[in-house]
Amino acid sequence: MNCEDARSQLLQYQQGRLELDAADALRAHLAACATCGHEDAAERMVTELLEHRLPQHPASLALKRRLAAGWPASVPQRVPWWRQWARPLVPALAVATVLLVALPVVYYQRTTVRDTNGTSRMVGEAINDYLRMLSSQRPVEIQSGGIHQVKPWFEGRLDFAPVVSFAGDQDFPLEGGAVGYFLDRKAAVFVYRRRLHVISLFVFRADGLPWPTQGLTPLGRVRAYTEVARGINTILWRDGDLGYALVSDVDSSELHALASELAGNT
Repeated sequence: MNCEDARSQLLQYQQGRLELDAADALRAHLAACATCGHEDAAERMVTELLEHRLPQHPASLALKRRLAAGWPASVPQRVPWWRQWARPLVPALAVATVLLVALPVVYYQRTTVRDTNGTSRMVGEAINDYLRMLSSQRPVEIQSGGIHQVKPWFEGRLDFAPVVSFAGDQDFPLEGGAVGYFLDRKAAVFVYRRRLHVISLFVFRADGLPWPTQGLTPLGRVRAYTEVARGINTILWRDGDLGYALVSDVDSSELHALASELAGNT
């Protein structure tokens, strides 16, 4: 079961209307997929708000008897037109009030969950790509003879032109480049070095990716997201149509120094 199939069946699953085999398959998927698990929790929260927490104010028995005693035995008076609309409007207004209060909260929580999941996914991909490159017997496919030799090498190998103007220097020499992947798309990989530390810069098309919107800090003329996971530093930023992921186990302050050079020259 994939995520799309799972999310389309969440409501039936929560209402107990799925067949046993389908429910078992969905339950197993939710246990293994954190993203769909969060979607399931969010759907349950909305259901709880809409079905169980709406205000109910039934009239007391004594009030009902007093009203019944006061009703005339003869033909009732004609009810004004506006009273005919008042009774159905009261619960409708109550529902609207609850929705106005609850839905922004639910929307914020869902947005936060998606943002967190998307950010974790991108950081995890960057680190995995970096580790795969380190374990590769041939981490670079084109040895650096300068940035003006490395960049033209990507022509015909990618469906976009990578924009990287920092040619490397004595502190961060450029060792070369290679073609890699970032999630579902090809990426240009530029390999820099800081003493004994390897630094990878992945450049890829930015469209359609779950870019983080929270926890961003200024980086040159862009805003970037920084995270440390498994002892590896990752810096993500977007500049126009291109996305950048800078990854290394080098000290975070040194990686930020390189990121500032790259973001200032992209």
